Amino acid sequence: METVYVDVLLVLNIYVNYFLLKITAALTGAPLKIRRCIAASVYGSLFSLLSIAPELNFAVVTIIKSLAAITIVMLAFGVHGKIRLFKDTAAFFVSNFILAGTVYAIYSWASPDFLHIGNYYFYADFSLIILIISTAALYFIASMIKRFSAAEQLVSGNYHVSIRHKDKVIVLEGLADTGNKLFDHFSGRPVIVCDSEFFYPDLEKAARTLPRGFRLVPCGTVSGSSVMPVFRPDEVIISNNDSGEKKPVNVMIGLGQSGRKAIFDPIILKR
Repeated sequence: METVYVDVLLVLNIYVNYFLLKITAALTGAPLKIRRCIAASVYGSLFSLLSIAPELNFAVVTIIKSLAAITIVMLAFGVHGKIRLFKDTAAFFVSNFILAGTVYAIYSWASPDFLHIGNYYFYADFSLIILIISTAALYFIASMIKRFSAAEQLVSGNYHVSIRHKDKVIVLEGLADTGNKLFDHFSGRPVIVCDSEFFYPDLEKAARTLPRGFRLVPCGTVSGSSVMPVFRPDEVIISNNDSGEKKPVNVMIGLGQSGRKAIFDPIILKR
């Protein structure tokens, strides 16, 4: 009779659940905090104990797995409406099906000694390095597919960006540019580049003696590397003029030369 170590089973599934949730976040663009991801992964790993339980009816296992997936997603991402919950849960199921299909294919074709499947949960006693490489590769592929497909869909939109800072409200034409990868290293927020004239006309003076609330971030230009003054606005809303959708974004504003437009990375609309 095969020996299944409960501690290995739980740790394995915590690890797998963690990456499945990260993949889900990459597919949907939903924000995922590390603490919530870890908590949901630990909670989800408890369901893996079904793999060592007596065989259950397929319908019963399906109901349990469905409820488990929904509650795991709720714990990881929170509840922000039925549509958002359905979207996140569907992406989590897709991630699970891809992983489960791969595992079951290996089990069916090779019948390896290190793999045990019970009630459609699996236990694997194999190299941790193989597991890390496999899940990391899956996460990387999902992230790249999502990143490029999302950017391609968003970059063609017609946008306006409303920026509120202190007593000013500036509305600029938005330019979605996947080449804008600027972010504030201190806060981790992406940077929307605007012409300095709207906020601080004397850019050279700003670069020498920054006003309160400003700091510098490194940036690349055609002529070489430089720095850009950035500040945190009170509110930024990006409006899609085609669909009418409005999206509040948590960003920094960078002062540079942008052709009187607000240049942003379209990926921020998926965060």
